[in-house]
Amino acid sequence: MISVPASLFKAYDIRGKIDLLTPDFAYWVGRACGAEAIQRGLTIVALGFDGRLSSPGLATALSRGLVESGVQVLDLGLSCTPLLYYAALNKAAGSGIMITGSHNPPDYNGIKIMLGGETIAAEALQDLRQSIELATLPVQDGGTVAALDMAQEYIAAVKQQLPLVQLSIPLKIVIDCGNGSPGALAPDLYRELGCEVIELYCEVDGLFPNHHPDPQVAENLRELQATVLAQHADLGLAFDGDGDRLGVVTRTGQIIPGDRLLMLFASAELAQQTGHILYDVKSSRAVAQWVSQFGGTSEAIPTGHSHMKRRLRETKALLAGELSGHFAFVAWGVDDALYAGAKLLQQVAAGVDLDVELTRFPVNYSSPELQIPLTESGHDLVAQIAEHAQFPSSQQISTIDGLRIEYVDGFGLIRASNTTPVLTLRIEAETLAAMQRIRQELVTAIAPLPFPNIDEK
Repeated sequence: MISVPASLFKAYDIRGKIDLLTPDFAYWVGRACGAEAIQRGLTIVALGFDGRLSSPGLATALSRGLVESGVQVLDLGLSCTPLLYYAALNKAAGSGIMITGSHNPPDYNGIKIMLGGETIAAEALQDLRQSIELATLPVQDGGTVAALDMAQEYIAAVKQQLPLVQLSIPLKIVIDCGNGSPGALAPDLYRELGCEVIELYCEVDGLFPNHHPDPQVAENLRELQATVLAQHADLGLAFDGDGDRLGVVTRTGQIIPGDRLLMLFASAELAQQTGHILYDVKSSRAVAQWVSQFGGTSEAIPTGHSHMKRRLRETKALLAGELSGHFAFVAWGVDDALYAGAKLLQQVAAGVDLDVELTRFPVNYSSPELQIPLTESGHDLVAQIAEHAQFPSSQQISTIDGLRIEYVDGFGLIRASNTTPVLTLRIEAETLAAMQRIRQELVTAIAPLPFPNIDEK
């Protein structure tokens, strides 16, 4: 029997510190993924890795496991997740594996798996773990490795699908890749789309020496804001470490939260056709209100890229998005921040003033995403809170992902992160008084855990 750390198998993907997520572990994941692929009649798998220092070694080991399983590996080398997804869908019957720690610290890494167009998550990931532990994975001939360069084909596909409106003066944009792997692709993409591109930290460096590659943290966007203003740019775009999360700064330096970005995308999509929009439980109530104004329908879904893409397929929704900056459009099918950035540029090139659009949105008070570090299981804790807590002024409680407590004048959220050991909280309200009332109910519900000071966030 082979022992592997069960804690690495998260809800959406495999992720953890590199003292546990070792090349030997990656090899066995490759063996398990290869066996599962062959069982499904899939013989080709695309493989890419991000710019973390541990990623090349993990990719080499995982590739060896795939080859020993009889799989033909298409090796993209250094890549971002959008490029890996594109290669998987167009060259490998929807099968691809990405070595990436996404927005986590440098001493973390992870493995995202897609087979036959299906994101391997939740129970399917646990099945992979069990197949490794049972040590019954077959070895067979037929496995090979071939290098694959998909950058130009990817750029051409985005250009074909999203032609920017031609202006007499090209759009001037600033892009901040935070030294993540999108830096190897994003500047070329946006220049090919006709933009004047000013680069911030587009040199791939797994130590992330300038700032952490998480565009949902305002502090990480400070230099992007300053550069957009100093250069009189039309827009600023920021990406996480593997390119599936988008951050945006307007020409006046405003940061657009992920749920507000979703509203911008939704109104543009609904102007073309009536349809359905998906938003995650962390997103504002304003999303549903906004979509309804444009004649669309909407629903809240659990947070997580696997949930988002699965539900996008099931409902044939036009668009799915998260507060964290993941966006998936039906015409593209996967969460691709570079593509989403191009979609937004398409609006700006057509004359949309993002700052003006933001003034049209409902005004609410809201907290950022608040996190409390945990030493116990977050999911067990949320289950205990659900069983015992009282929310006296609430209207209803949704349990599709943690507890989303709905009030007549706002909502509160208590959920366990599926990627890190933290309890996640969020509050939104129509008035400051409602904000304080909802906060107090959440304070009581999670006691004796200390509630984060919203004013300090």
